[in-house]
Amino acid sequence: MTVIAADRPHSHEGLHDPLPAPLERLLRQAAYDHAVNDARRLFTPQLHIGVPGRPHFVLPADIAADRTVRTDAIAAMLERSRADGVTRPLCWLVRPGGLDSWLTALESDWLAAARTAYAEADERLVFVLVSRRGWRDPRSGLGRTWERLRAR
Repeated sequence: MTVIAADRPHSHEGLHDPLPAPLERLLRQAAYDHAVNDARRLFTPQLHIGVPGRPHFVLPADIAADRTVRTDAIAAMLERSRADGVTRPLCWLVRPGGLDSWLTALESDWLAAARTAYAEADERLVFVLVSRRGWRDPRSGLGRTWERLRAR
């Protein structure tokens, strides 16, 4: 199989090892929260802005078909998170299925909107896809998976 360069994760963007321990814990918390709180197998993907394990903003990811609306929604959630005292709000997209597939159109659309909103807010973007078994940064390909997540 031939991999086209455009299909490869962008190595200069996204998360890279070694991750700071606090960020590693937050990303694990996002996967754990999803595994514990959403027992359904099929559900609507959701976009989260804030800090895993704490109150944060959630938006059904299939509600906005327009890039401007998606960007404005993220910008509003980001601004509200910062107003609530969150200094580095994360952005994660919870979805059904595994993490080994390439980005779907929905995920790619939300990533593009998040890039724009975070750049306009002069924030560093941490954007990951989250499943019941782990997380993955679609830009760098870095991720973590667990057989069974347990509370710490």
